[in-house]
Amino acid sequence: MQDAEFEALYTRYYHAVYAYLVSLCRDEHLAAELTQETFFKALKAIDKFDGRCPVNVWLCRIAKMR
Repeated sequence: MQDAEFEALYTRYYHAVYAYLVSLCRDEHLAAELTQETFFKALKAIDKFDGRCPVNVWLCRIAKMR
């Protein structure tokens, strides 16, 4: 995946992942940190994404594994 493609993915899904994490941990600062970690892990695992679920679902699964 090209940097620009990942940046577009980040831009498109950041708020959804962040909102999901805020709903789980009820702490905006912690949710922001966890969102960054989620996208870092997603970047490392992008080759494993098989498209069987929507991207936002895949990202939230990664986020929930924290």
